[in-house]
Amino acid sequence: MERFKNHYFVLVRLILMVTFGAFGFVERDSKAVVPVWVLLLVSLYLSSMVIFSVVAKKYRIFFLLAALGFSAGLYALGETAFVFLGFLVIYDFLTLFDNIDPRAFMLPWLCIVIPSTLAMGTRILALILTSIIYIQHNSMIRSYQKQMLEDTITEQKLKRDMQQKEYSAKLEQRKSMIMAENQILEERASLSQTLHDKLGHNINGSVYQLEAAKVLLTKDPEKSGTIIQAVIDQLRGGMDEIRGILRKDRPEKKQLALLQLYKLCEDCNQKGVQTELVTEGEMSGISDAIWEVILDNAFEAVSNSMKYARCSRIDIRLLVMNQRVRITILDDGVGCSKIEDGMGISGMRQRVRACNGTISFESTAGFCVTMLLPLKSQGITGGETNGKD
Repeated sequence: MERFKNHYFVLVRLILMVTFGAFGFVERDSKAVVPVWVLLLVSLYLSSMVIFSVVAKKYRIFFLLAALGFSAGLYALGETAFVFLGFLVIYDFLTLFDNIDPRAFMLPWLCIVIPSTLAMGTRILALILTSIIYIQHNSMIRSYQKQMLEDTITEQKLKRDMQQKEYSAKLEQRKSMIMAENQILEERASLSQTLHDKLGHNINGSVYQLEAAKVLLTKDPEKSGTIIQAVIDQLRGGMDEIRGILRKDRPEKKQLALLQLYKLCEDCNQKGVQTELVTEGEMSGISDAIWEVILDNAFEAVSNSMKYARCSRIDIRLLVMNQRVRITILDDGVGCSKIEDGMGISGMRQRVRACNGTISFESTAGFCVTMLLPLKSQGITGGETNGKD
């Protein structure tokens, strides 16, 4: 059916040529014998017009000129009943022009004045039929070209939109990574300044007191002991203060983990594998222990994809739900027919099992690792995973 749609007009033209050729033989002044020259010229005409239908557009003019010459030869031999074959050459010549006005297909009507043994009514009827066929075909071509142009414009617009979205996603990912880096650097700078202010004065004061105690150690042992005890108490207080500062000001595990995942994506992109991280939901609900599992398994899965999958794209997706977080790591690589537990996969299973989570591996289209973990770590258990071996 599709081949017929693409070549239907070739069949229509062939039917017209055969019909007009047969009509010429029937109406040739009732002569009983058909001269050999007539049969030869008609055969050559039909051959050239058939070849015209299948050759490249830039060569068609030569076959039209040949067909016109054969038609003129028939007319010169007095075979005016074949005049319709000459009309077809003119119609086909008009089809060589792109975006031609449909009214141009009325030009062959000027040939109606050419003397012929055919009745005027017959010539008018044949011209009407042929004009309708060619105008209808031209309208279909114009409509098809217009639709193709619209489809091309739509396709280009969709491609631009997709490229713009992809660029925006990468820009947002880069922006998130830079923000996370800046926040961590600011927190580290603040932590360093706080430790310098608190710890520096404490240590300096302790050093001065110990030097004084050293001087008094032989002269006044009791006072020296008092000073040393004061230094010990001061240092203990300083240690407690440092612990409080570290607990309060250290960067959150979530920020560090996301930054590491963003850096992992950037490293893969620099190596030629398009990698994207997509997060959904509130990341702050994930405990530090679960972040450790996510990071270790994500690095293991991405490392395996880079080594063995021969992939061009890796997608990492984190979805936080009510009580669990789902992590999917998918590549578009070659996959494998059978998944065997090596050191890497076994380690991933153990880490997930330790926090009462589940993990599965699929290799139908590329390779996919799916983890389902609780938001809060519940300790090491002996639970099994639902992974596919």
